[in-house]
Amino acid sequence: MAKKKDNFVMQAGILAVAGIIVRIIGLLYNTPMVAIIGDEGFGYYDSAYAAYSIVLLISSYSIPSAVSKVIAQKLALKEYRNAHRIFRCAFIYVLVVGGIASLFVFFGAGLLVEMESAILPLKVLAPTIFLSGILGVFRGYFQARRTMAQTSISQILEQLANAGVSIGMAYVMVQAVSDRDMSTRASYGAAGGTIGTGAGVLAGLLFMLWMYGLNRKMIMKQVARDYHQEEDSYGEIFRTILLVVTPFILSTGIYNVNNFLDKTIYQKLMMTVMDLKESIVATDLSAIAKGTKISNIPIALASAMATALIPGISSDFVKGDRKGVRKKVAKSVKVTMLVSIPAAVGIGVLARPIMQVIFNQPESLEISSSLLTVTSVSIIFYGLSTLTQAVLQSIGKMITPIVHAAVALAIHAALMAAMLLYLDKEYRMYYYVIATVLYSVIVSILNGHSLRKYLKYKQEKDKTFLRPVFASAIMGAAAYGVYHGIYYLVPVNLVALAVAVIVAVLVYFVLIIMLRAVTQEELKSMPKGHLLIKMGRKMRLLR
Repeated sequence: MAKKKDNFVMQAGILAVAGIIVRIIGLLYNTPMVAIIGDEGFGYYDSAYAAYSIVLLISSYSIPSAVSKVIAQKLALKEYRNAHRIFRCAFIYVLVVGGIASLFVFFGAGLLVEMESAILPLKVLAPTIFLSGILGVFRGYFQARRTMAQTSISQILEQLANAGVSIGMAYVMVQAVSDRDMSTRASYGAAGGTIGTGAGVLAGLLFMLWMYGLNRKMIMKQVARDYHQEEDSYGEIFRTILLVVTPFILSTGIYNVNNFLDKTIYQKLMMTVMDLKESIVATDLSAIAKGTKISNIPIALASAMATALIPGISSDFVKGDRKGVRKKVAKSVKVTMLVSIPAAVGIGVLARPIMQVIFNQPESLEISSSLLTVTSVSIIFYGLSTLTQAVLQSIGKMITPIVHAAVALAIHAALMAAMLLYLDKEYRMYYYVIATVLYSVIVSILNGHSLRKYLKYKQEKDKTFLRPVFASAIMGAAAYGVYHGIYYLVPVNLVALAVAVIVAVLVYFVLIIMLRAVTQEELKSMPKGHLLIKMGRKMRLLR
């Protein structure tokens, strides 16, 4: 039982691997899609997707985490009948809320995006919101049972379907209006790309329905054997769901609305105050979005860790096991930093060769690479803030991260607007990225302060932050030198980048063990930990 209880790092690893695979697939399919629809089309796609994402956050995105938290608490008390009643009520909730949200996006698309050419792609995304809510309930139910495999596989299937349909439909839609002007082709191409998003969610939903069908007999046996006398009424359950979902929505919504808000501020100021053309603004947003998509890959670990943490911490907290909560927080923060810090450094120093492999549009390569270097700093702080937000929610402090996110939102939005209005306009895209980094820093600091206050928790700093930073700095220098050295001898970007990445991973692995930033016991608890230990022993770093 203890082993099962403490395997959240392993479960997070399963989700993290899936999340990284999903993001890599996303990058790979974005490459041909941008080639088909162009930077302008990608700007319209990204603008529509940002508006869709914020409505999804409000209506459906928080459902897996909220359902996972509520059901996990019931399962911890072996109240299987009540857990299943919550599952059914969650369905009713998403059918109503998701339906309203989908209709709002379809008929109110013009209210959500500033650029007219982004309206069509946003309308196409509207039905996906409804399907996403249903998919979220299934994912939350399985996560509450501390099995992340179903969610992970469904995410990969979702992204594969998304990739194939997005590329195909982008091409079809562009060809359908090939005789029209550039902006029209870009808009229709972006709409083709958003069709793939809906197809992906549908594929993930069909898989989860199948998995639930396979497990239904076992689930219903547990329900039948539940002899608890107290049965929660549907009214009580709906109140519980609303009380849990609403703070999740507010915190997640405010936490993520910065992307939508930044784009809205940027578009309004550039198009109305600076009088830039819509096509130029769309191209700017495309360059920024490329860096964001790449930096999101390592952040997948923190998101996975947060998702895996919620059921375990909620269970420990409801049982009064504060020591267990603090232990899980310490381990999760350390694992996240051991990956996020070197990822930030590596992406920062190798930004141009990475961008050249994934988004090799010559006209925007230099600016996209420079923006990625600045964006890479946020990997550390977004990882930390995502994790700490989940912990605060899991211990019942639902309003706290909302306040923190709102404060960070106001400060960073004001700063970005001021920089865009009063500083040199040549660097306008850098102001956007700097403000985004600032947002993640503020949220991390505020969340960390609250964890110390509510859990009497203090994160160990030396092995969690300082030694990984030192190891990453040496790793970054090695990666930079190896890349340029190999490229001088063999001027093929992909070859030089691959060698540099391999050397960077090996250098970092050796250093964190030599510096004793991680113990053998900690390595063992990580996904594929036995392979890491085996490799360390072969290199004579471990006994």
